[in-house]
Amino acid sequence: MSTDLLRGPDRLEAQVLGAIAEAHDEAALEAVRVAALGKKGSISALLSTLGKMSPDERRTRGAEINALKEKVSDALVQRRTELKEAALAARLATETLDVTLPVRASGTQLGRIHPISQVTEELTAIFADMGFSIAEGPDIESDDYNFTKLNFPVGHPARDMHDTFFLAPDASRERKLLRTHTSPVQVRTMLSQQPPIRVICPGRTYRVDSDQTHTPQFHQVEGLVIDRSAHLGHLKWILEEFCKAFFEVPSVKMRFRPSFFPFTEPSMEVDIQYRRERGEIRFGEGEDWMEILGCGMVHPNVLKNCGLDPEQYQGFAWGMGIDRIAMLKYGMPDLRQFFEADVRWLKHYGFRPLDIPTLAAGLSS
Repeated sequence: MSTDLLRGPDRLEAQVLGAIAEAHDEAALEAVRVAALGKKGSISALLSTLGKMSPDERRTRGAEINALKEKVSDALVQRRTELKEAALAARLATETLDVTLPVRASGTQLGRIHPISQVTEELTAIFADMGFSIAEGPDIESDDYNFTKLNFPVGHPARDMHDTFFLAPDASRERKLLRTHTSPVQVRTMLSQQPPIRVICPGRTYRVDSDQTHTPQFHQVEGLVIDRSAHLGHLKWILEEFCKAFFEVPSVKMRFRPSFFPFTEPSMEVDIQYRRERGEIRFGEGEDWMEILGCGMVHPNVLKNCGLDPEQYQGFAWGMGIDRIAMLKYGMPDLRQFFEADVRWLKHYGFRPLDIPTLAAGLSS
C-alpha cells in the first residue's frame, strides 16, 4: 500500500474538520457532510479500500478510518448546534420586545361600529321582539316598483330628474333608478308572500338633495303589516312601543297629523313630544313637538297592484330615516359627517364591536 494512502486519514481529517469549522450556515454544513460521509464521500472512499488490504492492515487502518468517521460526525453535530444557537441569537436580537411598553389595544378595543349600523341593529331588535321579520331588496329599481305600483301618478314631481337619480336607458329603453325609498321592498314582499305580512325594510335610499340634514344617499326603515283586520289602532301601538324602546324612556306622547302620500290613504305624519335641555333633546316630556315619521293605511290601489284584494285585506305602513333618529338619540348635529369617514368622529360617536343591542340588556348600554 502506498504511503499517500496510509497517510490519507490524517490529511483528510484536517481538511474535513477545517471545512466544518468554516461552514457559515446549516446548508454549507450539510454540503460538507455529504462530501465526507455521503455515498461518494471522501471518508466513504477510504472505507471502500479496506477490502484490498491484508488482514493486519485492515485491522489497523480500519480502526483509524472508523475513528475519523466518528470524529467527523461529532464535529458535524457540534457545529450544527453552534449554528442553530447563533441563528436563534440573531433572531432574538432583531425581535426583541420591550416589556416596559404599554400593551397595545386589541382590534375589539380600537375598532368602532358606525352609528348607522348600530341603530339598524337596535331597531331590528325592537321590531323582531314584536314579531316582525326583515325584508331586503336591490338598490337599483325599476320605475314600476319604485313609483307605478305605489300609486305615483304620471307627472308626479318625484319622477323628475331633479329629485331622483335615473340611470341611462337599457337595451329595452327602460330607465332604471336608484330607489328613492325602501317601499319597493314592500311591493316585492306583497308580490311574493301571502298575508299575514309583518316586515320591516331597512336599507339605503337615494335622492337629489344635500344640506345639513339631507344627503344624496341616506338610510331608511319602513314597516308593513297586511292582514284582514289590521287597523290604525295597531299602527299607533306599534309606533308608541317602538319610540319608548328606542329612545329608552318610560312613556312618550305622540300626535298624528293628516298628510298625503300616494301609497297610503289615510296618510299621517307623526310628531313626538320633546324638551330641549342644555343642547340635549329629551323625549317623553316638554311642550314642543318634532316630526319623526310618516305613516298610513296602505292605499287600495297599491294592494291591487300587488295582487291583493282590498275587499279582503288591509294594512298599514310607516317609514322613518335611520340617520335622523340616530341624530336625535345620540346628539349628532350634522348628517353629512355620517359619510365623511373621519376616524376622529367615528371614535367619538361609534360603538364598541361587542356592544350588541338587546332589549334585555339595554339597546345603548
